[in-house]
Amino acid sequence: MRFKVFKNTVLLFVLVAISCGNKTKNEWVKSDTSTQLVQKDSSVVVGANRMDLYLPLVNGKRIGIVANQTSVVFNDNSYTHIVDSLLKHNVDIKTVFAPEHGFRGTADAGEFVKDGIDTKTGIPIVSLYGKNKKPSVEQLHGLDLIVFDIQDVGARFYTYISSLHYVMEACAEKNIPVIILDRPNPNGHYIDGPILEMKHKSFVGMHPVPVVHGMTIGEYAKMINGEGWLENNIQCGLEIIPIKNYTHNTAYSLPIKPSPNLPNDTAINLYPSLCFFEGTNISVGRGTNKQFQIIGSPFYSLKSHNYEFTPIPNEGAKYPKHQGKLCSGYDLSKNEKLNDLNLEWLVTFYKANKQFAKKEAFFTNFFTTLAGTEKLQKQIEDGLSIEKIKTSWTKGLMEYEQMRQPYLLYP
Repeated sequence: MRFKVFKNTVLLFVLVAISCGNKTKNEWVKSDTSTQLVQKDSSVVVGANRMDLYLPLVNGKRIGIVANQTSVVFNDNSYTHIVDSLLKHNVDIKTVFAPEHGFRGTADAGEFVKDGIDTKTGIPIVSLYGKNKKPSVEQLHGLDLIVFDIQDVGARFYTYISSLHYVMEACAEKNIPVIILDRPNPNGHYIDGPILEMKHKSFVGMHPVPVVHGMTIGEYAKMINGEGWLENNIQCGLEIIPIKNYTHNTAYSLPIKPSPNLPNDTAINLYPSLCFFEGTNISVGRGTNKQFQIIGSPFYSLKSHNYEFTPIPNEGAKYPKHQGKLCSGYDLSKNEKLNDLNLEWLVTFYKANKQFAKKEAFFTNFFTTLAGTEKLQKQIEDGLSIEKIKTSWTKGLMEYEQMRQPYLLYP
């Protein structure tokens, strides 16, 4: 059963290849109009571009900024990193905080990220995916406020919203306000999936929300505050710089890949459905140039599939699953846009595993962590139809939809 917030609207995606910018000695992403795509819909104005709203709030303050390669201000034919833009306006940036994948967005998923110094400005870079995921008292010392500007993709297990939680919590404890420069959610046109059970809380799922939550990062921050999810129900001082000319149905193509293994719009659209495979013996294309657009395994006969690939180490995947092994599976890079979670591929490979790879366990313990519940694995193992599985989510999704309504900033 499908559960979509906007049942009568079709979202149009522009499927384009995107780049993450040049590699230079500088930490900041630099513009290159010959190779770098720019914002597709110029009518959508992201929070970072609305400097008239937030420069008065940051001028004269000692600030920290949570940022990565997606934290940019768009120009006519290129873009400038938010840090460079703020420095040009003489904003006193003391610290940059970097989430999973690092400040330049090149680290593997789950890879330990070290602190560092930006070679261009000398500003310290503090990792929020290294020794600590929550900013420490020492790391926040001397700061007047935090600016948070990260492009999210709208899936519960994408860890930027977990970093958001910990930044808000640390700042609330120190009475440091947080300014969020909001950006569109490329999967914001629907909500779907099982609701996370808090006994399965982890950094890839911290809150009782569905897999696809249908909110921008600014809206999500309001919900974290409003639902009392911070430790001891403390409240973070929030200022959201909203997106202009945006609705949850607005088609938005990301001009910069948000992490190494989400290289284009197709991968971003498939990600909520394919990430479940990270908790199985199936590859999602890490170690290829079609990350999160192909799925396969060396355990299956090619006769029952239509694609083969061999994962090898590359940027963002130093040790890909099934490295050096020929995998049989599916190429989904031309798949039609998804408006809900697709479980057909997951069920198909589970059944194939029973037929071709009886000695190979299909599910790993990580699957339940990603799903946020033990029920999904059991439902698949018990042979429930996809329709019945999705029907079991309906009550939770309806309750979530009601819960999220007060926090929405956009229609």
